[in-house]
Amino acid sequence: MIRREEVYKIGRIGRAHGLKGELSVQISDDVFDRVDAEYLVLEIDGIMVPFFMEEYRFKTDETVLIKFEGIDTQERARELTGIDVYFPHSLAEQSEDDELSYAQLAGYSVINAADGKAVGEIAYVDEQTINIMFELTDGALLPASEELIQEVDTTERTVKLLIPEGLV
Repeated sequence: MIRREEVYKIGRIGRAHGLKGELSVQISDDVFDRVDAEYLVLEIDGIMVPFFMEEYRFKTDETVLIKFEGIDTQERARELTGIDVYFPHSLAEQSEDDELSYAQLAGYSVINAADGKAVGEIAYVDEQTINIMFELTDGALLPASEELIQEVDTTERTVKLLIPEGLV
């Protein structure tokens, strides 16, 4: 069974594309450029379910057209619209590239660099605007600019963040 802590959100399924079950997926991570993966994980009724890809192709930099195994009609594809798409941390960490993407930081604990205290856990990284934000599990939002990130520890799965005064 795949647990939520083992994956991070990379996008959301948009609409069905064509008649053969292909889906348009809005992505917020460049995982397709870094890692070859056979499957993606979809959250269906609160359960993390692997869906194996037959093929995928880029429509734009942020939209991928994906054909999943077993999804062969437009009707079946429509059942998946609006579902969040996740990628396994373990596969992303096998990348030859040493750089982590912002999305991979989901699940990491945030430590306030000023006092060393834990602030919370990153649930999601919002990269939709120019100002990237960490959304914590309690709903709090913290700025995630490179200037504020002091250290990322992949072993301890922590991010030391210089948090502007008044945000915590």
